[in-house]
Formats: sequence, C-alpha cells, structure tokens
Amino acid sequence: MANIEYVRPGRYVGNWRAPTIAVFAFLATGCGQPAEQQSTADMPKATAREPAATNTASLTVYTVNYPLAYFAARIGGDRVRVEFPAPPDGDPANWAPGEADITAYATADLVLLNGAGYAGWINTAVLPADKLVDTSAAFADRLIDAGSAVTHSHGDGVEHRHGDEEGNQSSTAFTTWLDPQLAIAQAAAIRDSLILQQPESAADFRAGFDSLEADLTALDQDFEAVFEALGDTPVVFSHPVYQYLERRYGVNGISVHWEPGEAPGDDELTALGEKMIRHPARLMIWEGEPIAASAELIAAWDVDNVVLDPCGNRPDGGDYLQVMRQNVANLQAALSD
Repeated sequence: MANIEYVRPGRYVGNWRAPTIAVFAFLATGCGQPAEQQSTADMPKATAREPAATNTASLTVYTVNYPLAYFAARIGGDRVRVEFPAPPDGDPANWAPGEADITAYATADLVLLNGAGYAGWINTAVLPADKLVDTSAAFADRLIDAGSAVTHSHGDGVEHRHGDEEGNQSSTAFTTWLDPQLAIAQAAAIRDSLILQQPESAADFRAGFDSLEADLTALDQDFEAVFEALGDTPVVFSHPVYQYLERRYGVNGISVHWEPGEAPGDDELTALGEKMIRHPARLMIWEGEPIAASAELIAAWDVDNVVLDPCGNRPDGGDYLQVMRQNVANLQAALSD
C-alpha cells in the first residue's frame, strides 16, 4: 500500500520549489477570475485531467481528510503518493491551510474532496477545477441535512461546527465515511478518477479498490450485527457527528455537545438530565476517551461510556480500518456487560 505522507502545514513537499513559483504566479493572476474556481456543489462524480500519453510516473494525490487519504493509498498502492497536510491535533473539517499548503494542493495531480460542505476553504481557494474530485457527488441526494449548526470552541481554541436542532445556521452532515456503504461509493469515485488520470494502471487501481471494498463490506456487516443486538435501545452521542451511522443502522440516538477532555458544566448536566427523562439511554458514545469526571457522571445514570472514534484525522496508532474495527469491539464489549 502507498505510504501516506503527512507534511507540516506551511512546508513544501519534496522538490517542488520550481512548480511552486509557477503556482504562485497562477494564484496571483487567478484571484480575480471566479471562472477558475469551482464549488463542490458544481463538481461531477469523478473529475480528472486526461493523462498524457507518456504519464507513467506516480500520481500525487492530496486529500482534505484522513479517511480519503487511507482510501486513496489502498486503491493506488505504489502508483500514488498520498498527501494529507492537515495538522494532527485538530479537526481537518475546520482547518484553514496557509498559502504554502494551497500551493501544494494546486500542484497535485488530484485533490480529493469529501463534499457535503466539508473543508470550507475549498470554496475560496483558487485550485484547478479539473483536479478536484467530489467523492460524495454520486450520492448527493442521500446527504443528510443537519438542520442547524452550532459553532463552538473546544479547550484547544479551535472552532468546531456541528449540526443541531438548537443552532441557527443551516448545515449538511459530512461524516459520510461512518457509513461503510457510502465510504465504498467514495472509494469508487477515487478509483475512477485515478483510472482517468492513469489508464495504464487501471487493473492495479481496480484490484486495490476491490480489496478495500471487501474490507468495508465486512466492516458494514460487523456494525450491522452489533447495532441489531442493540435494537431500539436509546443512545446518547457526545457530539452530533454520527448522523450517517445512525441512519445506516437505525440507531435510536440523540446528540449533545460534550467534550471528552472537559468536565460538563451545570447547564450541560441539566440539559442531559432533561433529555434522559424522555430518552433513557443505555450508552453514551464518545469521540474519544472521556475524562474520569465525565465518565463517572454518566455511570451514575447507569449509562455505559463507549468510544466510537470518527477517525476524521490520522489516528495515533493503526489506520482507518483498525480504528473502525476497534469501534465495533468497543460496542460489543458494552453490550456484553
């Protein structure tokens, strides 16, 4: 499988200084030309440049989140170099790349987008439209309207935006990769784009996709089994980022805004207590391991704490598939108690 190279924001990659000069010239002249920009809403399922007849070199692929980087590396193998330059300690959905990062994106052979409003900086950055691939365009009619969005800051000072009925800004849920069936569709868009870019490697790209599809199908079956065991038992999600998983497996869930690394305030406790009256949850599902104070408060309600990592950014260990399998194991352990 191809290595996924993580570069620190603001740094150039490899020996790309010569193309960088040309791209800055392009940026300088292109800022006043809106026709060169393209929003994710306007992009086709898999848009890519037609390859040159002698193009046999490795393709450079940039992504806006970690799941897409993982999918591209699985599909492309040693024929692609996958770059995901977002910092490891934040939410890539809210990351704002600097000029050097945007330059690097512009020099890539392909830029893989999640779609569904993910990575808002794409809407203002000047990038060659024929390099952009909206991986969720094929199921645009299945995207979830989150209703409203809440923008808030975590302890890290980084703003986060989630859909919630208590907010006042419209939004689209974007964690599409938490539904393995949608993840397969996104992977198919990546496969098709790579083939358009380098048709002589089509057999390899199809083989890489087939292997990934088999793993995602097995993951889907594992999730389905564990949520069937859960049945209609009420669940509380610590953040409203699990919409596609909820829909795929029919989870009876509601969402709050609790941070794993922060103790809830009195207002948050009161709000959850009121929700628990009409929604007596058995599980609270967290994005990360909650601190002891929060875990104890939840346990006092006779509710089990379960970590289901959305894996939008690169994990501390393992990869996307390993994280998802651990999520399944965490759910199984909670249900067996």
